[in-house]
Amino acid sequence: MGDVIKDMFPGERAQHLLKVLVQRYIREGQPVGSRTLSKDSGLDLSAATIRNVMADLEEMGFVSSPHTSAGRVPTPRGFRFFVDTLLRVKPLSSSEMQVLANKIAVGSHDQQSLVASTSAMLSSLTSLAGVVTTPRQPHASLRQIEFLSLSEKRVLAIMVINDREVQNRILQLDRDYSSEELVRAANYLNEKFAGREIVEVRDILVAELKSTRETMNRLMIDAINMAQRAFSAEDENNFVVAGETNLMGFAELHDVDKLRRLFEAFNTKRDILGMLDKVVNAQGVQIFIGEESGYSVMDDCSLVVAPYTANDDVVGVLGVIGPTRMAYERVIPIVDVAAKLLGSALNSK
Repeated sequence: MGDVIKDMFPGERAQHLLKVLVQRYIREGQPVGSRTLSKDSGLDLSAATIRNVMADLEEMGFVSSPHTSAGRVPTPRGFRFFVDTLLRVKPLSSSEMQVLANKIAVGSHDQQSLVASTSAMLSSLTSLAGVVTTPRQPHASLRQIEFLSLSEKRVLAIMVINDREVQNRILQLDRDYSSEELVRAANYLNEKFAGREIVEVRDILVAELKSTRETMNRLMIDAINMAQRAFSAEDENNFVVAGETNLMGFAELHDVDKLRRLFEAFNTKRDILGMLDKVVNAQGVQIFIGEESGYSVMDDCSLVVAPYTANDDVVGVLGVIGPTRMAYERVIPIVDVAAKLLGSALNSK
């Protein structure tokens, strides 16, 4: 994406001024004026020349002018060009690597502690919100599912995974079901899905409800609804976030309504998981700036995330969430190294 924008860009001088402007804005969070750019850039340019360059950048959509200031701020497009083309990431030193390794090792006695300590480490080192999905079994297959009736429209789903692992989920349904109905639903699901991987089953359930619901009988609809709830219940706690309150310290996120919607997204988890799922099949660190996430609640935020592996299989995603003016040159290597270290910790188990 950066190369495409670069072909439209007005030259090295403008690139340098944009880089200086973005770096200053990341540090201070205030619009940057021409006089500041003149001093910080090290270029022998008149104020009029700098204003002309800024006007060109604004016309192209790389910077904007807040109504309350004569200075300019980078737009998401400006940040994207900066990250793709102008940013020079400095690798972490061996001492910094050791600090990260020690922080992750704090929770190494079980997977949940590992995830929690990694999330806390990402937050403490970046002063942003750290997020880590819990490791998934990459090749978990459904062997059998059964349903037992409980009180108050609740059903216990009992799933046998990979022949030996038994998982129980309590489902809150829309009505009471008889034992006979639950047996028929389980028989239908076992006949259709036994032996398939869980990920595949989830995809089929969603597709069938979308495309063939009108041709299904009541049994099939009820069975698939139960199965969907059983598998979605498995995901209820599958990421850990730390440091959400750090985001309250950034002026651009200090609007009460923005914060409320952002914290609701952390609590409901669905949108955050949707964003993280985009990275599962990616290579290395991925960056989503503003609207690139596809979720309006994140329009003023950036995500720097990376998948992590265990035994050569991608089993989760980790990263940080913060304002678009985060210190990318520091955040990117931290996320990259954290993904490698968490994978190594899981492999060592």
